[in-house]
Amino acid sequence: MLRTILIIGVISLLLITACENDEVEADPGLSVVVTTTIIGDIVRNIVGADATVEVLVPTGADPHDYQPSSRQVASINKANLVVAIGLGLEEALVDVLAAAEKDGANILEIAPLLDPIPLGNNLDPHVWLDPSRMAEAARFIAVEMARIDASIDWSSRAEVYAIELDITHREIESILEAVPRDSRNLVTDHDALGYFAAVYGFEIVGTVIPGGSTLGAPSSDDLAKLVRMIELEGVVAIFAEMTESSALASAVAAEVGHEVEVVELYTGSLGEPGSGADTLVRMMLTNAKLIAEALG
Repeated sequence: MLRTILIIGVISLLLITACENDEVEADPGLSVVVTTTIIGDIVRNIVGADATVEVLVPTGADPHDYQPSSRQVASINKANLVVAIGLGLEEALVDVLAAAEKDGANILEIAPLLDPIPLGNNLDPHVWLDPSRMAEAARFIAVEMARIDASIDWSSRAEVYAIELDITHREIESILEAVPRDSRNLVTDHDALGYFAAVYGFEIVGTVIPGGSTLGAPSSDDLAKLVRMIELEGVVAIFAEMTESSALASAVAAEVGHEVEVVELYTGSLGEPGSGADTLVRMMLTNAKLIAEALG
């Protein structure tokens, strides 16, 4: 009889423990899914340890053409919040995000909220190289997090990060003082530096790939015109991207009648740990230094 009572007691304890474990697994806490490493860094500065952050596009990958896995699509639909750049940047994710939003997912696209500048007949999604716009992005994310959980002061965290971005902006201005005003012409592999140019007094005078997407394809006539423009303007550098092959930019540089350096910047993705560009702040500063060294 005593043995039977003990067995029943052990079984009851196991059942209680199993139920408690089920409850823990069923409540993983707040989750945020973001499209790019850059947005992931901003979100982590706001949520800290109070939410998990999953980044869809891995470090070093191009956000223009990244295809999500089925597991990532499931994460999008389950998350408390999904943060994307928007304005067509994540070209292969547009339909996925639209379908998820239709099914009730909480999607926040930040670029449309940040006074986007024109790019051809569209609006430019490459907002993240402007520190002041990223400070505003942090505030929008904090507001959305407050709608999800008002018990945490997300806003104060966003303001702390905004101050860091303002300091970064001033540091970038100081770094770029080395570039003479008449040398502030930029040739890029695609039109991704429009916000940087507008904020810091540069001009985009040419792109290897026409438009704001890496998926475009220049014609031989486009490339010949670019070579002539580089020679005419005395351009000394073409700024390529770490996420894309610089072979086409190098081919253009080789056709120019004077020496042209191909400089790779961190634009579509943060860098790996130790790269000097593994956070948005460090990425901005590293890019500024690379541009100043090439044009100064």
